[in-house]
Amino acid sequence: MTPFFLWLLLFAPANPEAQLRQAFATVTGDIALPAGTFEISREITLNPAAHDLRIDGSKTTIKASAAFRGRALISISGGANIQITGLTLDGNREAISRPLGMPPSETAFARFIPNNGVLAENAKGLELARMRAMRIAGFAILVSGGRDIRIHHIDVSDSGSLDARGRNNTTGGILLEEGVTGFEITSCRFGQVSGNGVWTHSLYHSPRNAKGRIADNEFAMLARDAIQVGHASEITVENNSGALIGYPKEQVDLEHQAFPAALDTAGNVDHSIYRNNHFEEIDGKCIDLDGFHDGDVTANSCTNQNTLDRYPYGNLGIVMNNSNPDMKSRNVHITGNTLDGVVFSGIFVIGSGNVISGNRLRRINLAHCDEPGPFNCLYAPSQPDMLRSGIYLGAGADRPDPATGNTIERNEISGFGIDQHCIVAAPGVSLASNTIRQNDCAGEAQLALRSR
Repeated sequence: MTPFFLWLLLFAPANPEAQLRQAFATVTGDIALPAGTFEISREITLNPAAHDLRIDGSKTTIKASAAFRGRALISISGGANIQITGLTLDGNREAISRPLGMPPSETAFARFIPNNGVLAENAKGLELARMRAMRIAGFAILVSGGRDIRIHHIDVSDSGSLDARGRNNTTGGILLEEGVTGFEITSCRFGQVSGNGVWTHSLYHSPRNAKGRIADNEFAMLARDAIQVGHASEITVENNSGALIGYPKEQVDLEHQAFPAALDTAGNVDHSIYRNNHFEEIDGKCIDLDGFHDGDVTANSCTNQNTLDRYPYGNLGIVMNNSNPDMKSRNVHITGNTLDGVVFSGIFVIGSGNVISGNRLRRINLAHCDEPGPFNCLYAPSQPDMLRSGIYLGAGADRPDPATGNTIERNEISGFGIDQHCIVAAPGVSLASNTIRQNDCAGEAQLALRSR
């Protein structure tokens, strides 16, 4: 037993909560938090000068009381080389959550969302590990700014709040914002989270998040995205898995058209890799590449096996977009991915220098566009093939950027009407301006003949 811990036992205040707060106020050293469940009504703050501090909470639960008011159960401002392990956080969401929308576009989440689990601002060398966060009304973990952040083996469950319409407001999971650099989020589990599971985000004029790895995480039952990479550079997303993305459907944020995705992108994202991620039952998109350029999307899979009525927000499989004005959809390698069961088209392509190769697109166009049905297959009346094609070469998305100079080769594409609409160009876009070769296309009837 360390001398400091003996001092803590002998001279710490008799009040258990005061003892807990004093332990968190320690500047440096190894601390074992007192055992038990501690119900608090205001946030616990670490000393801003804390450094080389290791806090063991393996026997400790911190719970928000019904009267709790604060930014987070635990708040960290600054500090260096801080490690917190083993702690259980109970946000008491049912008692303290109130309907809350998203912040204004130029307001960081750390300045707007209360009732988080852990809030860390501008920390350097922070490790959060082997923790449990449950019933958190805000984000389980919110890191705003800082560098060298390691988050691993965190179990997040039954977390996130809703807006006045009962839609998710993005909260519940782990958010890194405002230019976090050098981070890892690994081996975490997320279950019944109303918002995004893992999310990087920065305001438009803020530094981008950079040099990160999101890997080996598991997701189940989220009403928004499993993973969203937003406004970032040099991010690797690999070996993640999940199921039931976009559920419960009542919490999907229709008003902001935030249709769920297994892997989502936003802002300006470059030199990043999405690989070997596998998801099942996605009521939305498999991979959204809005803002993604100069990067690789390889060996991922999304599989939907249920009937069409289970996917009211079903979408295209992989979609490029360019809503951020600082990027163009260039030099994206989409290779070796499997889409099995897509409500509309398989891959939507814009821009140039992209390679779409060796992908397996099966059971495309579950909506049976070309036939009367519950879906609006003429989302863009001037582009009737947009939602019924295997691979669609678009004229642009949020901004004009015709698909030209791309390579589309060795893809296996099958589904309803794919024999007629396998690789199709939008009006004004030339198939001949792209390299298209050695693709295997088959409609449902052809597949039936092949299987005999």
